[in-house]
Amino acid sequence: MQSEHIFKQYDAELEAVRAKVLEMGSLVEQQIVDALESLVTSNPRLSESVIKRDHLVNALEVQIDEDCSHIIARRQPTAGDLRMILMMIKTITDLERIGDEAAKVARFAQKTFETDRMWTPRFAEIKAMANLAREMLHMSLDAFARSDATKVLAIAQMDEQVDDQYQMTIRHLITFMLEDPRAISMSLEVLFVSKAIERIGDHAKNISEYVVYMVKGKDVRHISMEEMEQEASRP
Repeated sequence: MQSEHIFKQYDAELEAVRAKVLEMGSLVEQQIVDALESLVTSNPRLSESVIKRDHLVNALEVQIDEDCSHIIARRQPTAGDLRMILMMIKTITDLERIGDEAAKVARFAQKTFETDRMWTPRFAEIKAMANLAREMLHMSLDAFARSDATKVLAIAQMDEQVDDQYQMTIRHLITFMLEDPRAISMSLEVLFVSKAIERIGDHAKNISEYVVYMVKGKDVRHISMEEMEQEASRP
């Protein structure tokens, strides 16, 4: 009876940490949406709220990290439970970095609003890239919530699309700068935001790969798309 109580308490501790990770993920996802929206719509109040909420992301990372450390020390988890805890520790690091990128975009947006000039960059053109990166994060978090390792291939393919759009943006910006030197400042600003979005996609992909490790015990980082497809199709 005592052992059953201990197991139930242990399961409750794991579930509480898992819920915090998903809470952090939801907050970070909203940070992405609001940061880009503040930039595209020139909304300084929204960008300020993104910057202020960044400390909440950081605080959750610290809390979850401490919770995981305590569970490892007290419970000495093995097998699947240990993989889940290690996965969550890795995931919150990527989520915190995504939050940093969103806050970086928001701070940049504020500087753009404060600059006295005749025109501002057309950030709406990279909104599709941002939406794709955000969807990658949403799918990765959903895969974690459902312990579903099958989405890793689709997310990896979306990451390739984000990378392709980033490279296309660079080519377009180089063309603009060569044709009109006055476009250099604007082009560099668009490049700054595009790079932040590209990094968000990379971190979202990392999270999906951690899910595969959690579910199957297989490390799929740094493998080819063909190998990843084979791994995703295995039961």
